[in-house]
Amino acid sequence: MVTAQFSNIPTLIFDEVDVGIGGGIAEMVGNKLRLLGTNSQILCVTHQAQVASQAHQHLNVYKQSEAEKTTTSISQLDEEQRVEELSRMMGGVKITEQTRSHAREMRKHVTG
Repeated sequence: MVTAQFSNIPTLIFDEVDVGIGGGIAEMVGNKLRLLGTNSQILCVTHQAQVASQAHQHLNVYKQSEAEKTTTSISQLDEEQRVEELSRMMGGVKITEQTRSHAREMRKHVTG
């Protein structure tokens, strides 16, 4: 992180940097990525809500298959969509109000 922090690298890409970690460690990794994002553009593929909740912006990448054609789309999420996506990451198929509340709390912790 120190090297990236003081270099002139405009964009850093991390693909599943959070493999094998979770909980508090994932939150710390997310925080470090957020700090790096103050000086560089960070693109991070993650499946951890603790990492995703720390992002300055949240993009959702999804695939759609129809017949023999698959397309990939990317959309930027607004705050409420971020809460829904974080809830999905934490809660799986069935998202409850309790899961949404936890996702909002995670975002509030980051944004103040």
